[in-house]
Amino acid sequence: MKETMGNPLHLTSLNHISLVCRSVEESINFYQNVLGFFPVRRPGSFDFDGAWLFSYGIGIHLLQSEDPENMRKKTEINPKDNHISFQCETMSSVEKKLKEMGIKYARAVVEEGGIHVDQLFFHDPDGFMIEICNCDSLPVIPLAGEMARSCSRVNLQLLQQQQQQLQPLVQQSARMQATIREKVL
Repeated sequence: MKETMGNPLHLTSLNHISLVCRSVEESINFYQNVLGFFPVRRPGSFDFDGAWLFSYGIGIHLLQSEDPENMRKKTEINPKDNHISFQCETMSSVEKKLKEMGIKYARAVVEEGGIHVDQLFFHDPDGFMIEICNCDSLPVIPLAGEMARSCSRVNLQLLQQQQQQLQPLVQQSARMQATIREKVL
């Protein structure tokens, strides 16, 4: 177990997310047929309706709303809203499939140090935001020895200075990752 301030609860991984839904059946259909999750056994001792699904190393626990008619459904696709993100193999394949399925989505691009990350955002049947991205092209760079800061406009100038200083390292890391991927494939 890691005995550091960075892991005070000794966490090991993300296990699942729980989502309250209008219709468990409709949500099962979405998470199976759109995102590729599969149903798994759920404890029979629960006294409420729901379903468990699993894939990509995490679970999604669907909970039937007690008052489905009064659940607010988000219709605007807002990338700054709460969401879960999935890495994909090819963005063009995902976009093509979303079009074929008639799923409304929004595109976004994040640029950092010359690296571009494509994002697609859409909703599940209850308005929970889903993101699909090619985020693995953006290296994860810990802020060693620094307090984590929000990316507010107040910190923007400081963050921009730090990014300029880190840009050569980010580019070098991206080149190394690409080289490793080429050797593995």
